[in-house]
Amino acid sequence: MKLTRRYRFSASHRLHAPALPDADNIRIYGKCNNPFGHGHDYVMEVVVRGPVDGVTGLVVDMRSMDDLVRCEVVDAFDHKNLNTDVPEFGRTVPTSENLAVAAGRRLRNAWKERFGDVPALEKIRIHETRRNIFELLL
Repeated sequence: MKLTRRYRFSASHRLHAPALPDADNIRIYGKCNNPFGHGHDYVMEVVVRGPVDGVTGLVVDMRSMDDLVRCEVVDAFDHKNLNTDVPEFGRTVPTSENLAVAAGRRLRNAWKERFGDVPALEKIRIHETRRNIFELLL
């Protein structure tokens, strides 16, 4: 059985690779290279897979999952400037691809301690816009 749970957070960022000349940053990132940044209302889907528990009838204790995702990802990213407020992006461009990697790493690191191997954390999807959705298989 698979369960997909959605979470929302808002964050701002500027897409700018310091190793590249300004002209290249403008060409690659376009309006997302605005020196003042811009924001998104992200939707993150967390997908877990496992058997249905014979006693509870659940794949996962959703309250416990919600607490973990909130503590590890939502609270860390919500209403933050990703470039300056989130340690993972001190030297990494906060693209949505890298946001998915950072969220996945945070969840993977905490998941086993909370849940063990069952249910398995299968993937996350980051919806940046209606057209841009990033999926990370875990």
